Formats: sequence, structure tokens, C-alpha cells
Amino acid sequence: MQISYKTNGVCARKIFVDVQDGIVKDVKFEGGCNGNTKGVATLAIGMKADDVIEKLKDIKCGFKNTSCPAQLAEALKQAKGE
Repeated sequence: MQISYKTNGVCARKIFVDVQDGIVKDVKFEGGCNGNTKGVATLAIGMKADDVIEKLKDIKCGFKNTSCPAQLAEALKQAKGE
């Protein structure tokens, strides 16, 4: 399932994810730190969505309560229908 997720509390504005049969097929960030978001997206592709969620869900960025990786976890939850 492909979705567009509007982020909260981070520099990236949106995350586009495609999950098929529980596997992350594609991730694209709109905005955010280009190198970091490309790195996180590349690492997530091919992984089980549940594994990505578990690894990224609690990551913080500086003094923020969330981060782009944590927002990716939220986007994946939404894509899975949670």
C-alpha cells in the first residue's frame, strides 16, 4: 500500500511509503536533511515494516520529542493500518 504521511514536529514535511506484503518497497521524504533522510530511506527498503517500526519509533532529534526516523515509523504504522 502506498501512502502519503504528513509529519509532525520535524523538518521533513511529508513521507511517501510503499509497503507490500509487510515489506518496505519504497520511502521518499519531502524536506528534511537530505543526506540523513536518503540514508534512512535506503536502509528501510527491503526490510519488514515491523522491524523498521521497532528500530526507529523512539528516536529523538535534539530536544524534539520525535525525529524523521520516528516519523517514518509512524508512516509505516499508518500504511499497515494501525
